[in-house]
Amino acid sequence: MHSADHGGEAGRQTDGPDLDQLMLWTAEGDREAFSGVYDRAAGPVMGLVHRVLRDPAQSEEVVQDVLLEVWRTSGRFEPGRGSAMTWIMTLAHRRAVDRVRSSQAGADRERRAVLLSPGLPFDDVTEQVETHLEWQRVRRCVHALTDIQRETVALTYYGGLTYKEVAQSLSVPLGTVKTRLRDGLIRLRACLGGTP
Repeated sequence: MHSADHGGEAGRQTDGPDLDQLMLWTAEGDREAFSGVYDRAAGPVMGLVHRVLRDPAQSEEVVQDVLLEVWRTSGRFEPGRGSAMTWIMTLAHRRAVDRVRSSQAGADRERRAVLLSPGLPFDDVTEQVETHLEWQRVRRCVHALTDIQRETVALTYYGGLTYKEVAQSLSVPLGTVKTRLRDGLIRLRACLGGTP
């Protein structure tokens, strides 16, 4: 096992090993390192998942699933391909979207059943359809961003990280994060302002 003060003086300045290093130790089966990963990632993961699901009970369930998946699949993390936080948040986003799709499929089945029954309030159906179409439109626009812009927007808005936290997790200067975010938001606004 690896000690928490691994790295001496430099380790103390950054409150111990960084998340990337903790992930590598977790991949070796180090439970103490995973505890550090859990402590640092649980809050941002909950922020992202809750923004996608908007249901506290489902969000907590998905967060636990995500962190369990991080433990089980930590060996797949490759530091050269991005930061540990980005890797974890990508897992979290996928898992949350999967839950939305699963819930949506169930809601679609219920909606079809209701459509076949008499007395359906038209306004309810219209609102549900409009919400679904808007969600698809936002998703399409987010996917139109560059990978770097999408990653920055996801960590800031879905992950609930501050600009400084995003800069630290991506190992880039604060100004770079702000520029990527600004450019991404300009592209999103242009896309969403266009025809659906």
